[in-house]
Amino acid sequence: MDLTRTEVAKAGTSRGSATARLALMAVPVAFFAVFFAYPVAAIVARGLKIDGSWQLGRIVDVLAQPDVRHVLWFTTWQALASTALTLLIALPGAYVFARFDFPGKQVLRAVVTVPFVLPTVVVGTAFLALVGRGGLLDELWGVRLDTTVWAILLAHVFFNYAVVVRTVGGLWSQLDPGQEEAARVLGASRTQAWRRVTLPALAPAVAAAALMVFLFTFTSFGVVQILGGPAFSTLEVEIYRQTSQIFDLSTAAVLTLIQFAAVAAILAVHAWTVRRRETALRLVDAATTARRPRGTGQWALLAGVLVTVAGLLVLPLAVLVERSLGAPGFGYYRALTREDGGAFLVPPIEAIGNSLQYAVAATVIAVVIGALAATALTRRDAGRFVRGFDALLMLPLGVSAVTVGFGFLIALDEPPLDLRSSWLLVPLAQALVGVPFVVRTMLPVLRAVDVRLREAASVLGASPWRVWREVDLPMVRRALLVAAGFAFAVSLGEFGATVFIARPDNPTLPVAVARLLGRPGDLNYGQAMALSTILMLVCAVALVVLERLRPDRSGEF
Repeated sequence: MDLTRTEVAKAGTSRGSATARLALMAVPVAFFAVFFAYPVAAIVARGLKIDGSWQLGRIVDVLAQPDVRHVLWFTTWQALASTALTLLIALPGAYVFARFDFPGKQVLRAVVTVPFVLPTVVVGTAFLALVGRGGLLDELWGVRLDTTVWAILLAHVFFNYAVVVRTVGGLWSQLDPGQEEAARVLGASRTQAWRRVTLPALAPAVAAAALMVFLFTFTSFGVVQILGGPAFSTLEVEIYRQTSQIFDLSTAAVLTLIQFAAVAAILAVHAWTVRRRETALRLVDAATTARRPRGTGQWALLAGVLVTVAGLLVLPLAVLVERSLGAPGFGYYRALTREDGGAFLVPPIEAIGNSLQYAVAATVIAVVIGALAATALTRRDAGRFVRGFDALLMLPLGVSAVTVGFGFLIALDEPPLDLRSSWLLVPLAQALVGVPFVVRTMLPVLRAVDVRLREAASVLGASPWRVWREVDLPMVRRALLVAAGFAFAVSLGEFGATVFIARPDNPTLPVAVARLLGRPGDLNYGQAMALSTILMLVCAVALVVLERLRPDRSGEF
């Protein structure tokens, strides 16, 4: 049977779409190959390859060391404990944000989200001001929790509270309350109705949130580095110690492989739970499910959540600001403008400009690479190759940032990739972490675009670039701005890789804070508090902009 002109055009469009998709994938694949796979492979090979032969037995030798087994145990144990504690404390908050409507709810939502976008160095510094030597608890009651596991666990809850509230609360707000009410009419108690109706529906979101919290705490670096002291080390901290202090690259390489395997498994399970959450439920408009609290119990629950937010999330940040103002006449802030000839070759205040410049450059790189990748992934039926490409984009979340940073120094030191003296080294490392956030922000919006609009434009003769410019871009412009905001916030606070590659005359804010905390004296401590406060304010401003740009789509984090 003869094909019609339209069918021929559509067939040509399909072939052209596949070719265009491969072309779009080429740039992100090349970027990740050169600036991620190559540096990581270089440091692993440097650690496990001796005299041209692989020493795979070194893996067994490293795992047999008692210190390494202790690090593995503590990394897993504290991640499990942090995840359980976060769920216990944050689930009531998720319910309040999902089901209650009260004055100041949007402001409180922004307050809850601020800790998540803060750099881990700021989180560690804030809790150091609260529970450390000379901190608020030490001054009031003589209680110190720094260098204890409780300080680490509470800081992890502080950082991940918003993950549970936004992920679980977003889905909870879209569940039809009529289903639970129907179970009550049929004779079920309130507890039975929640356990048999609501809990099974929420289970995928709870599992997704728990896995994400576990991922963040399993790879924790800045918080443990500042609060843990010499007694506690996660895999990430131990990789940093083996690399920068002991110079044992073989042990660092083995630990990197272990962390990568563990995080890859976590990401695989997380992807499965997200697919369940997306396909298993019929949801309603979130705006129809929230109502004013009723009765003493609900008002008490709201009050309890407000007290938790004030005590756990607001108080550490308030103490951080208060400590930064400890010297008369903004003395700690004024001290940032002076050279000290010690940890810095320039006044610490210059770290602000450096961080902003690096973050802007990293954001541009991450948005370009991420937008190309998200566009290539728009087709759901793209096949295994493209699904593998999707997994590739998440790999930077599964490999130690410390390994990536040190790998940059080892691999990118010869022409044509001799970048060790280039300022681009820092934003390139930061962009690697920003790309996954850009892809995850843009991909759902791109997939929501009616494919028939693209086909119609192609049939009418539009090139793939014009189709994207005329059809996709107007619909995803807001998502693109949100993605840029997330990439900027993530780049601004990146610490694990930057601590290796930021030059002494161009420190970033997180690196400057860590260096100041590592030096004795009240002046250095106060300057660290001041820089952390500045970094917190910049991230908070970025969050406010994000909240204004983000469409009101509950369930998206």
